[in-house]
Amino acid sequence: MEGLFTANNVWMMICTALVFFMHTGFAFLEIGLTRQKNTINILFKNIFIITVGLLLYYLVGFNMMYPGFAEDSSGFFGFAGFGIAPPENGMTPDYADGGYTWWTDFLFQGMFAATAATIVSGAVAERMKIGAFMIFTVLYVGLVYPIAGSWKWGGGFLDQLGFYDFAGSTLVHSVGGWAALVAVYLLGSRIGKFKEGKPQAIPGHSIPLATAGVLILWLGWFGFNGGSVLSADPELTSLTLVTTCLAAASGGVIAALVSFLKYKNLDLTMFLNGILGGLVGITAGADVMTPESAIIIGGIAGALIVFAVSFIDAIKLDDPVGAIAVHLACGIWGTLAVGIFSTNPDHNFMAQLTGVACYAVFCIVTSFIIIFTLKKTIGIRVSEREELEGLDAHEHGMDAYPDFRLNEH
Repeated sequence: MEGLFTANNVWMMICTALVFFMHTGFAFLEIGLTRQKNTINILFKNIFIITVGLLLYYLVGFNMMYPGFAEDSSGFFGFAGFGIAPPENGMTPDYADGGYTWWTDFLFQGMFAATAATIVSGAVAERMKIGAFMIFTVLYVGLVYPIAGSWKWGGGFLDQLGFYDFAGSTLVHSVGGWAALVAVYLLGSRIGKFKEGKPQAIPGHSIPLATAGVLILWLGWFGFNGGSVLSADPELTSLTLVTTCLAAASGGVIAALVSFLKYKNLDLTMFLNGILGGLVGITAGADVMTPESAIIIGGIAGALIVFAVSFIDAIKLDDPVGAIAVHLACGIWGTLAVGIFSTNPDHNFMAQLTGVACYAVFCIVTSFIIIFTLKKTIGIRVSEREELEGLDAHEHGMDAYPDFRLNEH
C-alpha cells in the first residue's frame, strides 16, 4: 500500500510540473502571435499570474474551492478558512484514497487556478493597462475561479446534479473564455484592426515562438489531463493520454483542412489553434471517451475554431491570439460532448447543458462587474500614443529585443 501511495504521489507531482510548464507555452504563444513592441508586457502579465495566483490560492482559493460542503449545504459557497493547514491524515494513504498527499493536492490545483487568467491575458493583449489587468487577475483568480470550481470539483450543487467536467473544459477554459469575451467587448479593438468595417490581419512577430508554445502546451496537457485521474492508475492514465493526443491531432488536421477550403491557403496559425481546440475539447471527458470518440470530438473542435475566429471578426471583436475561439467555443463543445459520447451511462446532455449555462451566467456577470468598474474608475485601456509606440516602452521602460529590431506594423 505504501509503495502504491508513493507511486501515485510521484505521478501527481510530475503532472503538477507539466501543468506549471504550460505557462511557458502560453507565454510563447501569446508573444509569438502579437507584435514585438508588446512582448515585455505580455511576459510580465504571465509571470504575475502564476506568482500571485499561487499566493492567492494558498491564502483563500484552495479552501474556497474545496470547502468540505456539509451534507445539508446548498453547495453554492463555502470557505474552510485561510491558509492550507493539512488535516491529520493529509500525508497518509487515508487521504484522497491514497492518490496523493494534501500538499500535492494544493499544488496541482493551484496550477490550474492560474491558467484561467492566462487565457484572458492573450485576448486583451496589446491594449489593456497593466494595472487594471493585475487588479482583475487578483479578483478573478482569488475569488471567482475558486467559487466556480467548488460547484463541481468541491462537491457543490452541479456535482450533485450530475454535471461532469473531468479536467476543466468548462471549469478552467470556459471560465477564462467568458471573462476574455467580456474583456474584449469592453476594451474595444486594437488600432488598425478594423478598416471600414473589415478585419485586417495584424501579424505576430514570431510564428516559430508561437509554434513552440503550442507544442509545449500539448506536452503540458499530459499533466493537465493525465493528472486529473488523481492517481497513477495504469488503465485510466494511459487511456486519458491516448484520447488527449488523438483529439489534439484531429483538431489540428481538421482546422488546417477547413481553413484551406475556406481561405485557399495553408494557415499555420489555424493549424496551431486547431490543436489547442482539440485539447480543450477533449478535456471535459478524456477519461470516459473511446479513441474513436476522441478523434470526432477533436475534429469538430478543429472545425469550430475556424468558424469561431471568423464569427468573432464578423462581430468586430478583437482577440489577437484566438483565445475566445479556442477556450470558450471549444470548452463549451467539449463539455456538451460528454453528454453525447461518454461511455458512462450516468452522464447526460441536460446536466452538461445546465453546467455550461450556470458558468456562463456567473462568469459573465462577475467579470463584467470587475472590468466595467475598473473601466469607470482607473480606466482599462492605454492611450493611443502608448498603443502605437508599444506597451513595453511606456509601461515597463524596456525593450524585449534591444539589439534586434523588426519593422513594426
